[in-house]
Order: sequence, then C-alpha cells, then structure tokens
Amino acid sequence: LTDIANHDDAGVVAANLIEAISAPVLIDGQTMSVSPSIGISLFPDDGPDGDTILKNADTAMYHAKSAGRNNHQFYTARMNEAAGERLQMENELRQAVSSISPSNCEFSLNFQPQIETVSGRVLGLEALLRWNNPKLGLISPARFIAIAEETGLIQPLGDWVIWETCRQIRNMKQCGIKGIRVAINISAQQVRHDNLVLLVRGALACYDLSPDDIELEVTESTAMQHPETTLSILDQLSAMGIKLAIDDFGTGYSSLAYLKHLPIQRLKLDRSFVTDIETDPNDAAICAATIALGHSLGLELVAEGVETEAQRDFLARLGCDMLQGYLYSKPMPFDETIAYLKAYQASHT
Repeated sequence: LTDIANHDDAGVVAANLIEAISAPVLIDGQTMSVSPSIGISLFPDDGPDGDTILKNADTAMYHAKSAGRNNHQFYTARMNEAAGERLQMENELRQAVSSISPSNCEFSLNFQPQIETVSGRVLGLEALLRWNNPKLGLISPARFIAIAEETGLIQPLGDWVIWETCRQIRNMKQCGIKGIRVAINISAQQVRHDNLVLLVRGALACYDLSPDDIELEVTESTAMQHPETTLSILDQLSAMGIKLAIDDFGTGYSSLAYLKHLPIQRLKLDRSFVTDIETDPNDAAICAATIALGHSLGLELVAEGVETEAQRDFLARLGCDMLQGYLYSKPMPFDETIAYLKAYQASHT
C-alpha cells in the first residue's frame, strides 16, 4: 500500500479485505467460507528493505493465525522474538521426544493427590507431565503441550506418559501404596487412533496392573471432536473396566445429548470456575449447576484448583465429590508422592 498516513490506514484495508474474503460462497450446492489471516508490516519502521518487510509481514500473519484466524495483526519486534523462541522450543522438543530412553529422558511425571470431600481420604492421583530441557530449563506444560499438539509430537509423548504412569504405579505398589487410582490425560490425537486401546491394554499387562489402577481423562473439546470415533474408542476402554473422565468441563461447548451417551464416570470442574467461587456469583452458579447436572447423570464431580479452605467448604456444601489443588498438595515427583501417601496412611491407621 502506498500513500498511507499511518498504520491505521493499513488496518482499515485489512479489515475490508477480511470482510470481502470471508463472505460465504456457494460451490456445487454447498456453502463455503474462508477465514483469512492478514499480517501487516510497515516501511521503514519494520524493516529497511522489501525482503525484510515481506518476512515480517509473514511473521505477523502467523501471529494472526495463532490469534484465532479471521483477523489482522501488525508486526512487532517482540513478535519476531517469540517466533524464534517457539522455533527453538519446537526443535528441542523434537529432539527430546526422539531420544527418549530409560537412560536418557528429559521428561518426568509429577503427581497431585485427589481427595474425597466428605472423608478427607486420598483416593487418587493425577499424573502431570513435566519437561526439563538442558538448554531451556524447566518449561511450563502450558507452553510445550500446545507445540506438541500442533506438530503431532503429542502422539509419541502421550504414549510415553501412559507407559511411564503404569511403570510408576507398579513402583508405588512395590512401596506398599495400594488402592490409589492414577488419572492420565489423553490428547485428541490419541483418542482418534485405534491403537490407544491396544496401548493401554499392553501397558497394564506389562506392569501387571488392573483397569482399576488407572483413569483416563479427555478434555471436553476433545470429547466433542469426531464424536463417532471418540465414542467408539471410549466404549472399548470402558468395556475393559477403565474409569473415564471429562476434564476442564465447562470451558467448551458440550452437547448434553451427546454427553449423556459417553461412558464416563466423572466430570472435572475447571479451575477457572473455582478460583473466584467465593466472590463471583456467576462462577458460584456455574459450579452449583454443573455439580447438580453431573449428579443427575450419575457422575462424580472433581473440582480442580482448590487452594483455600473457603473454596473447599463452599464446594463441600454444593456436594462436590472430590477435590484437587494446592490446599492439599502441589504436584510432586515420585519420591515426594510416596512420602506424602505414606504419611497419610500412617495418620489414618
């Protein structure tokens, strides 16, 4: 664009392009639509020459895609830095996944207790993936899980989590810890593959475990994707005797008509509703309605992110079955988890 007074002029043109391009089009009797993503860079602020301007506009375009598509974004230097950081993390993640072995593994599992509300008993744990990279240090799952999903690395990484969880459960039993079910998070890509059932069956058999030893969690959005395939896989896992849960419930767009057909036993109330449950009437109402809905469907309710006694008491009054959060314990490495469970057992005998 030439003769523009400021960056706002470019933004107006981009908005007009988005409106025009995204208009529905009828093709062979089917209505189709396009969601354009536009990146904008300005000369000379964003580069001294045409090649640099185009490269930076391309960077901005990918930022527009990551921001949800159907929008425009301007280039900034920080955006370019973020793209470089992401590329480095992706490369490190690929190398870490490809080199997993018993003697060389950058990944590990932490475990967070799940507490029965009424009795205060520890009935379960959730296995949580951690990544400690020699170059980048300890990386938050919120950062690397998204990259793993985008690149397809979540499939081998998720398979490793299943095997490693089962191995650690066997180790727990050898340490005298029994009657504790461990929840494993399953990705959307894993659910879409038929080998998930064979993988789970093989891991249980390898470590001499029973289906009661694990629970599989899928997110609400995952459960709604490819419903026929998802239902088939979950039915097979349920037929094996494995408990199934919907994680992050309330954050997606569930069809309750579909939800009631899923062979699930638990709903996990997302932490975003628990955080302000004492002060936000909307969050309190959502929690109350979700717990009532779950119970009416014969499901147990687990609340995540419980950090205060007031939150615990509020959820207890609502009839929430299980609680999980920093009020009871942060996620812990295996040795600390064993110590925690042994201390609990000693205090309840």
